Amino acid sequence: MAIIVQREGERAKIISESRFPNEAELQRYVYEKPEVLPTSDIKEDAQFTVLDKETPVGTGSIDILGVDSDGDLYIIETKLFSNSDKRKVLAQVLDYGAALWSTYRDPETFLRMLEERLAARGESLSELLSFGEASEIEAGIKECIQSGSFRFIVMMDQVPSALKDLIQFVNSHSNFSVYAVELEHYEHGDLHIFVPHVFGAEERKRVSLSSAGRDWNEESYFQDVEEKCTPETVAAVRELYKFSKQRTDQITWGRGRFTGSFNPRFSYVCEPSVYTVRSNGNIAINFGYVQRGGADLAQRLWSELTTIPRLAARLPKEPIGYPVLSPSDWVPVCEEFLAALDRFLNYAKEVSDQSDGGPTAAEAGR
Repeated sequence: MAIIVQREGERAKIISESRFPNEAELQRYVYEKPEVLPTSDIKEDAQFTVLDKETPVGTGSIDILGVDSDGDLYIIETKLFSNSDKRKVLAQVLDYGAALWSTYRDPETFLRMLEERLAARGESLSELLSFGEASEIEAGIKECIQSGSFRFIVMMDQVPSALKDLIQFVNSHSNFSVYAVELEHYEHGDLHIFVPHVFGAEERKRVSLSSAGRDWNEESYFQDVEEKCTPETVAAVRELYKFSKQRTDQITWGRGRFTGSFNPRFSYVCEPSVYTVRSNGNIAINFGYVQRGGADLAQRLWSELTTIPRLAARLPKEPIGYPVLSPSDWVPVCEEFLAALDRFLNYAKEVSDQSDGGPTAAEAGR
């Protein structure tokens, strides 16, 4: 496949796909840039981060180990289409899951192993889990380890049709959650363009895999807010919810075990939620999702929020990841925060309208 790019006033250029030179390079890129994984197509409105790479288990080592904001673990195996071993990749990734489950029957042992590996790299588990509710994510990790209910992802530059059929069959006739992600890669100057395709997600949804999470709604969410937050935070959350309902196409409710959340979705920005508001008053700013609508949109959101000094001190130096704002960060500047979101959404809507109803950048990449 090729894509066509054109700058205003210049001739269009055809860019052919750039294959990864080896599996190590594909693994390295996914490890360093986990946002290229379309996890929102697998699980809506769940933030994701990479925990470790080359994680040792009894039968070998897991290429990449990740976790989402509900504590579900992802076992990711990277393979190139050119690898003669690719027919065995599904058995390999399931074997790693079985080995992880049998090696760490005690979840505390698994967490200690992870802490030790992270400490050797100068990192900590608490820092990595700061994109969500750390205690809740850890509880989810423990449940995954005990039950062996992992999510398996085969990451390839090109997914063979036989593997797509096999994953569809497995997801239709088992309790496994197996996905294949095909990652097309293009280079244009210093610009890297990635077009991910997920196989297996729709089949998994059709069989309605049960989740350990809780079904939240507006009533249960605000009851939890009232129980966990100060009156000032409750009032601010209600204002943000009112603002979101007035501006959004859709609000979805999270599946947290102990903490509820609402997720406003704006189709003219990106498919997943722009921000996640949890029932303890914490807000995740989903730069990782907004990037899918366009790097310019993520930059604009970051620029608007960092005009507020109190928020600028808590946000990253660039629009990446899913940074969390606590009530003490945003509640005292709630009016300024809402005004910044309003300016961003007006800008995004204007950009969308100027495209004459054409697809968003995220839709164009599918």
